[in-house]
Amino acid sequence: MSRRIERVNGVLRQEISRVLATELRDPRLSALVTVTQVETSADLRHAKVFVSVLGDGAEKKSTLEALRSAAGYVHRNIRDNLTMKSVPTLEFAIDDSIERGAELSRMIDGLPPSADPDVEP
Repeated sequence: MSRRIERVNGVLRQEISRVLATELRDPRLSALVTVTQVETSADLRHAKVFVSVLGDGAEKKSTLEALRSAAGYVHRNIRDNLTMKSVPTLEFAIDDSIERGAELSRMIDGLPPSADPDVEP
């Protein structure tokens, strides 16, 4: 990935986070939505926005629906605030890597201590 794409991803992540926190007022949107990552295509026409939502499956689904329906509004808001030649279209997706990491951590914590005498407890 080029340095330019990395900078664009960072700026987009920051701006999308700002819009979600301050501008969007949708009752379907969870209060705990975090933009974890943005992946912009090489031609800067499309960007996939990964969000983490704290809640159950139904809350994640309703939040994703709200984000997808507000994608045009978020795009226009970002376009008005950035000096980029063109702002990529946004596609939202759920990022469950944080939950997978927490589950792995719980599994590791549940392992019995090692029976190897060379390993100190």
